[in-house]
Amino acid sequence: MKKVRKIEPSLPILPKRKKVAAYARVSEEKGRTFHSMSAQISHYSSFIQKNKEWIYAGVYADEGITGTTDNRTEFQRMIEDCEKGKVDIILTKSISRFARNTVDLLETVRYLKTLGIEVRFESENINSLSDDGELMLTLLASFAQEESRSISENVKWGIRKGFQKGIVNSFCIYGYRWDGEKFNVVPEEAEVIKLIFDNFLKGYSAEHTEKQLKEMGIKSYTGGHFSNTSIRAILRQEKYTGDSLLQKTYIEDHITQKSVINKGELPMYYAEDTHPPIIEKEVFDKVQAEIARRRKLGVFANKAIKTSCFTSKIKCDICGKSYRRSGKRQRKNAKEVYYIWTCRTKSEKGISYCHPKDVPEKMLHKYIAIALGLEEFDEEVFAEDVEKVVVKGQDELIIHFYDGQILTQKWQSSARTECWTPEARKKKSAYMKKNPRSSGTITCFTSKISCSKCGQNLRRNTSTRVSGEKARHWRCPPYNGCGHKGLEENLLKSISADVLNIEEFDETEFKDRIDRITVVSNDELIFHLNDGSQTTRPWQAKVQQPAWSEERKKQQSKKMVKVWRDKHEQNKNK
Repeated sequence: MKKVRKIEPSLPILPKRKKVAAYARVSEEKGRTFHSMSAQISHYSSFIQKNKEWIYAGVYADEGITGTTDNRTEFQRMIEDCEKGKVDIILTKSISRFARNTVDLLETVRYLKTLGIEVRFESENINSLSDDGELMLTLLASFAQEESRSISENVKWGIRKGFQKGIVNSFCIYGYRWDGEKFNVVPEEAEVIKLIFDNFLKGYSAEHTEKQLKEMGIKSYTGGHFSNTSIRAILRQEKYTGDSLLQKTYIEDHITQKSVINKGELPMYYAEDTHPPIIEKEVFDKVQAEIARRRKLGVFANKAIKTSCFTSKIKCDICGKSYRRSGKRQRKNAKEVYYIWTCRTKSEKGISYCHPKDVPEKMLHKYIAIALGLEEFDEEVFAEDVEKVVVKGQDELIIHFYDGQILTQKWQSSARTECWTPEARKKKSAYMKKNPRSSGTITCFTSKISCSKCGQNLRRNTSTRVSGEKARHWRCPPYNGCGHKGLEENLLKSISADVLNIEEFDETEFKDRIDRITVVSNDELIFHLNDGSQTTRPWQAKVQQPAWSEERKKQQSKKMVKVWRDKHEQNKNK
C-alpha cells in the first residue's frame, strides 16, 4: 500500500513592521526660523508613512533650543517612549541636530542600543547598530562638538567687539521695552522705579517698599509679586541712569551654557548714554553710597530691627552663624524679661542641624566684664574693643579683640542654682504632690509611696491577665536593686482603708488624711498622716508559683491568643 502524506497549506510569514519616529530640532544660533521646523516635521511624517515596512511613531521636535543643553523636553519625551517600547528606529537629520556633546551623544546612543533601538543619521549615513557605527559617531560627534565651540567663540568675539564700541545687547528689565531698534521708557513703570529710589533715600527698607507696592497692587516685570530681592537689584541697576555696564556676566562653557558673574576674569566696559535715563546719576550715586553705608552697619542699618551691643557679634563655633536674642517674661514679675542668646541655625532649623549651647545674657555681661577687667559690663567699652565672641562647647567664650588679641573665658550658667532655693524646692514638692504629672496614670497614690532604701517614689505598673483583667502593682524604679516585691494596688487600698478606719477605700479621704506611705520591707508599711502621726501596718506579697514548664507556657500562649481574638471580634461587632 502506498504511503500518502498530507501537506497542509502554510501562510507566508510577513516581516514585522518597525515603529519609526523622527527627531528634529532648529537652533536659533544660525538664524533658523520656526518655519524650517514645520518643514522638517512635514518631511519626516510623509517619509515614514510612505514606507510600508514602517509604522509611524511620531515626530519629536524641539524649537529654538541649542543642542548643548539638557532642556530639550521633546528629546526627553522621546527617550521615555523608547523605554516604553513605542519606538524601534529613530531618524534624525545629522549628529549636530541630535547632540553636539560627544559624551552625551555616545551615552544616549549606547543606552538606546541596549534597548535594541536603532538611530539613523541621514547626513552622515550612519546606523548606530552597524559594526562601525560607534567609531564613526565618535569621530563625527567630536567634529560637531568642535564646530559648536568654534561657533560659540565666534559669537562671543563679535559680542565683545560690540562692547568695546559701546554697542548694547537687548535686555529685559522693569521700566524699559525694546521695539527692535531702541529702548523705550514705560512711563507707569518709570514712576515705580523713582518711588523705589526715593523710599531708599528716605531711609525705608526694601521690605517696607515691598509692602507698599503690594498694597498699591503693582506687579513685577513678569507679572508676579514685587519681592524685596527685585527691589534691591533695581537699586543697584546702573541702566536706570541711561548708562550700561557691559559684560557683567559671561558664558563659562558652551556645553552647559551656564552664565556666571564676571569677577574680573574678563574686562568690563562702561558705556554712557546708551538709552533714555529714568534716574538722575546724582541720585543713583547717593543710593550706592547709602547701600555701602548700610552694608557696613549690617543689621544696625535697619531701624525696624531691635538690636543690642551683642547683635551680630556672638558667633556659633559649629556653623559660624550669628546668635540671636530671645526673651521670656517671668511668672513672678511680668515686667521682667529673661533674655538668652541662641544660634540662628538652631533657632530656625532645629537642634538636629546645629546643637550649640544657649547663653543667658546675664552670663555674657558677667564673663565678658571679667575678660575686659571691668567691675560691671560696659556696652561702649565692649563695642569699641571686642570684634566678636565665639561660643564654643559647653563652657567657653572665645573673645576676639580688634587689636588682634584672642582670649578664652570659661563660663557657667547659674540660672538654675539661683532660682532653685530651699523655699522654691519645698513649694515645688508640695505642688507636685497635689498636681502630679503623668501620661494618664495619675491616681491618689502617685508620688505618695516611697522606698526606704532608694528614697524614690514607687511607680505604677499594669499587666493583663489571661482573663483580660488588669493587674496593677506599685514597684521601685527598675535597676535600683531594692529587692521589694510588687505592692498590689487592691491590697494597698484594703490596708489604707483599715488605717483610715473606713469600710471601703475612698480616694478623697485618702488625699485629705494621708501624707505619704513608706515601704520599709516586704512585710511592713509606714503610713504618715497629715496630722503628724504615723502608723505601721504589715503586708505580705502573694507567694510566687514555681516557674512554668515549656509545655504550660505554650498552652497559656494559646489561651491568650484565643482571649485576644474573642475580644477583638467583640469590639469589631459592636
